[in-house]
Amino acid sequence: MTTTQSTSGAYQGIDDLIVELSDGVLAVTLNRPDSLNSLTAPMLHTIGDVLDRAAGDPAVRVVRLGGAGRGFSSGAGIGAEDHAPGASGTPADVLAAANRAVRAIVDLPKPVVSVVRGPAAGVGVSLAIAADVVLASEEAYFLLAFTKIGLMPDGGASALVAAAVGRTRAMRMALLAERLPAGEALAAGLISAVYPAADLEAGVDAVLATLTSGPAVALRKTKQAINAATLTELTGALDRETEGQLALLDADDFREGTTAFRERRAATFTDH
Repeated sequence: MTTTQSTSGAYQGIDDLIVELSDGVLAVTLNRPDSLNSLTAPMLHTIGDVLDRAAGDPAVRVVRLGGAGRGFSSGAGIGAEDHAPGASGTPADVLAAANRAVRAIVDLPKPVVSVVRGPAAGVGVSLAIAADVVLASEEAYFLLAFTKIGLMPDGGASALVAAAVGRTRAMRMALLAERLPAGEALAAGLISAVYPAADLEAGVDAVLATLTSGPAVALRKTKQAINAATLTELTGALDRETEGQLALLDADDFREGTTAFRERRAATFTDH
C-alpha cells in the first residue's frame, strides 16, 4: 500500500495500484506487471476515488497514468486467476468500474497524461486515450481485442477512438481486432507523441514540467472546451456499450471465446 501527503491529507493506493504525489504530479500506476496490468474492479474504482479527490486538491497540478513493467494494460482480466473464487469482481463489475474510471479521467478539471510502453489492449486502450496527452514508446501498440472473445469495445472506446481517428479507422480497429503500432497510432491521431524506449521518461518529464508550471485555470478551461466539442457522444457510448456488453457477457460466444483464449486455440463462434 502506498500513501503520500498532500495539502489535504494522504492519498492511498492499493497493492495493485500505486499512488504517489510529488511536486504537483499525482502518479497513478497500474501494478499487476505479471498479467500486463490486467484490470480489476478495485483498481478501477480506486482510480475513480483518487481522481475525484484530486479534482479539488490544489496540490495536484497534473495526473500521470502509467503501468508497471513492460506494458500499460492488457485490459480486463480474463485469466483463470480473475475468475477463481474470491476474484475481484465479475465482468459486469469491472465494466461498471471501468466506465467510472474513464469518466473520472475525462471530467477531471486538470490535465491527465498517460504513459504507454508495450501493449494497451481492451479497456486499457480506453483508459490510455481518455487522457488529455498520450505519450508512448516506440514499442507500444494499441489493440481493441474484444471481438476475439465475442465482446464489443467498452469503457467509452466507441466514442474515444472514433473521436480521435475517425469512423473508418475505428471500425477497422474494433471489428478486425488488429494491433495499431505506436507510430501508426501517432499518424492516425490516436496518441500525442512517440519516443524511443530509452527516451520515453525524459519526454514524459518534459511534458509534465510544462503542465505543472502552466496556467491551471486556462488548462482547465481548454480541456473542458475541447472535450465538450469532441466527446459529445461519450455518455451515450457508455450507455450503449454497457447495454450491449452485458448481453454479450451472457452469450455463448463469450463463453466460447474465453475458453478458447485459455486453451490457446481458435474460437468457434455460433451466436447469430
